[in-house]
Amino acid sequence: MSRLVKKSPSLCVDLPLDHSDVRNKLHLLRQLLTSCFGPTGKLKLVHNNIGGHVVTTSTSSLLLAAVSSSQPLVDLIKTSILNHVSRFSDCGLFAATMCLALIEQAKQSGLRGNVCIRLNRHFLDVCVSYLQREDCCCKVKLDFCSSHNLITLARSVISSKPACLLTEQETLHISKLAVQAFLLTVPCDKPGAVSLGQTVTISVEGHSVLNSAVFPGLLVDVTGAPCINKAENLTSHPLCMVLFSASLAGDIPELGGGIIEMSWGVDTDAQILDQLLDLGKQAVKDDVKLFVCQKVIHPVLQQYLRSQGVIVIERLGITLMEPLTLLTGAQPVATLHTTLPAKAYGKVRDLSIRQFGSKTMLHLHAPGESAICTMVLCQRNETMLSELKVVCQKTEHVLRLTLREPYALLGGGCTETHLAAYVRHKSTNKATESAAVLGCSQSEYLLSMDGFCSSMESVAKSLEHNGGNSLIDLTHAHHWTLPADVMNGCVEDSLGFCGCGLVEGSSNKKWTYLNTKYAEFSPAALATDSPVQTRVLDSFTAKLNALQVAVETANLALDVRYIIKDVN
Repeated sequence: MSRLVKKSPSLCVDLPLDHSDVRNKLHLLRQLLTSCFGPTGKLKLVHNNIGGHVVTTSTSSLLLAAVSSSQPLVDLIKTSILNHVSRFSDCGLFAATMCLALIEQAKQSGLRGNVCIRLNRHFLDVCVSYLQREDCCCKVKLDFCSSHNLITLARSVISSKPACLLTEQETLHISKLAVQAFLLTVPCDKPGAVSLGQTVTISVEGHSVLNSAVFPGLLVDVTGAPCINKAENLTSHPLCMVLFSASLAGDIPELGGGIIEMSWGVDTDAQILDQLLDLGKQAVKDDVKLFVCQKVIHPVLQQYLRSQGVIVIERLGITLMEPLTLLTGAQPVATLHTTLPAKAYGKVRDLSIRQFGSKTMLHLHAPGESAICTMVLCQRNETMLSELKVVCQKTEHVLRLTLREPYALLGGGCTETHLAAYVRHKSTNKATESAAVLGCSQSEYLLSMDGFCSSMESVAKSLEHNGGNSLIDLTHAHHWTLPADVMNGCVEDSLGFCGCGLVEGSSNKKWTYLNTKYAEFSPAALATDSPVQTRVLDSFTAKLNALQVAVETANLALDVRYIIKDVN
């Protein structure tokens, strides 16, 4: 009999944000995430102390998933940010650093929690309403007739992930490929409801990034498959193909569940093999030239099909099943007990062989217009390749978001500083009436406004990791970076373009450091006829949602009264 142990009472922590241990852990999390922010962010090596795989990344989705904590508030923030990233693929670090900055500012201000929550929502509404206006000065309309802004947006996402270790030339090359793959998945002139296609990503280790390429259609790895060179002779007309989702290995467990009745002395293996060969004979009779199976094909069936000039592909894998059906129109056959119906067959326009390092790829072309393409990503080692693959998938998602809302926000910290200046100007001028409506004093309103704007500016300041200073110009409220080795008297000569690249430094502009107080002002709009184009863009949809998630998560943390932990 096991010994009975009396159940321990649950631990209850009152007002967790008033405990220094909790605040220290949140501050450490903020330092960790802030140090990864932007193109010059520092990499993190995450390793379990009992061994296992080492994660090298600066991407929020991988970093937050790899970091564990025993503090419920940390887990709450992690879960909220990861949920945002799973839906929008970008701006996870922005959301996390903004959220943690708001919590710190609220505790430093000494304001009551309910007042901070109410005012944070108010300032969020001011930002959202401004960002959704047509005349918003930090919003850029995307023109799909030109690929420039799309490439700039893709390049901003890719360059912000330094773990890929890409040069400028490689970053531009991958950005162009990401846009090309995105455009290939958008159907053209298709009536009715339009559904986007898919990009299949194939990784090739040990080769230069500049060898990466995008191909319309589907590339299937057939390395080591015999007689694959026959594909060169099958390019004259559309080819018939069949696709099996059921295993054709001939094993009895693969036939499905239920009771199997067998007569005495019957050779079951021979009967199953005969059934498989009957399928093969029917496929040959129906002029099938490409025979594909998600799982394993019996060696005897493979030999028979190849002897009849049929190309055989086994172990396709479940990830390629959907894109292959979309490309060819084939319907996967899930059983081998019935005759193959005519509607199960698909068509391939032609086949060709492509070689990438040690990998041999069979290139399948669609019989008509298709929104399926394949991106072959090359990188020098496994760690950088896995990070690059994740980044390219996120970039594709960010580009797809532009179809819903064809806008982008100025990058390089300019949106954050511009929004902070706008909120200061808007709120200061209406402080008295707004405070009355929100049920707080004017001093509380102004103190909370300063905390909200300082949090926004601290995110822009987080882009600098090399000891430099962050400035804001007092005309357009854009963000500027001053290298650490520049003397105070040489500021004007050292400032080229702002973070987003739209504003050039000149002697008639005034700047101030982001960590200093400055008089509120109305940020001026940029000239619409300026020939200068943006160099850094952020996803409008992802960043708008990230801002909302940051404020709502911070408010949720500020509203927590008790943490109850079961220690049994």
